[in-house]
Amino acid sequence: MKIAIAGSGALGSRFGYMLYEAGNDVILIDKWKEHIDSIRENGLIVQDGNNRKIVNIPIFYPHEVAEEVDLVFVFTKSMGLQDMLEDIKPILRENTSVISLLNGIGHEDILKEYLPVKNIFMGVTIYTSGLKGSGHVIFEGSGTIEIQNFTPGDREEKKALQLVGMLNQAGFKAYYSEDVTHSIWRKACVNGAMNAICALLDCNLAEFVSTNQAEMIIRHIAKEFVKVAKEKGTILDENDIVEYILQSSRKVGSHYPSMHQDLIQNHRLTEVDFLNGAVARMSKELGFETPYNTFITQLIHAKEQIIMDE
Repeated sequence: MKIAIAGSGALGSRFGYMLYEAGNDVILIDKWKEHIDSIRENGLIVQDGNNRKIVNIPIFYPHEVAEEVDLVFVFTKSMGLQDMLEDIKPILRENTSVISLLNGIGHEDILKEYLPVKNIFMGVTIYTSGLKGSGHVIFEGSGTIEIQNFTPGDREEKKALQLVGMLNQAGFKAYYSEDVTHSIWRKACVNGAMNAICALLDCNLAEFVSTNQAEMIIRHIAKEFVKVAKEKGTILDENDIVEYILQSSRKVGSHYPSMHQDLIQNHRLTEVDFLNGAVARMSKELGFETPYNTFITQLIHAKEQIIMDE
């Protein structure tokens, strides 16, 4: 199977490496010049615990890719998804499937602009990865992947099951989801309650949940996610999510979530519009307000502007 990894940063590199090692024909696609130059000159350096390996996986800029592929994994930042799909549009053929494992809500609306809905597969993963530098990926723990076909149908479900099998053969823990939309909303709610707050407060997860105000803030954010999700046809349990956020955040301790990494550590734009911003936008379309998520989105955009103007 010819596989393209569209967005080959930390997590994309991990997926690309594991699929390549399993015998698949894999190419990496990215726009980061130093990363591309490093992999072309030295190979992709993979560090898994004390084990270190170098693999020569082909990597391309989006405009360089012309050959047809069977499957595309999209691992861009949410706000970069449309640009990436536009750039690789020539390789998105009639039978090309795309798997989105991106954090946040609303990616399917963008994907539908570029390929038939029968070719879209949505998923959720809790695998993580890091970059020590350009061309050097570090594996961080294990995880799971769940995938489901975006449109119902026996052929689409069969294809999803094949993709699950391919991922398991590559060493991932993947399974077919009966309701991936629920999992996407649940994960978005978890990220929406923690990512932006840690970025705004410049703290890690443990530091935030140790405050007297944490549970109340998390509950207010989650309540709005739950309300919008219900209007969209997905039922979430507010108490379950709040308890999960508190417990998991205490366990991971010193971890800084991705929005903190983007905004505070690396001075990059964030994915807030696909998390808190998506809830704010959808609620307005549905005829009601979500003041907490709206305010958080505005604060993050203000912080982005301040940092970008420095």
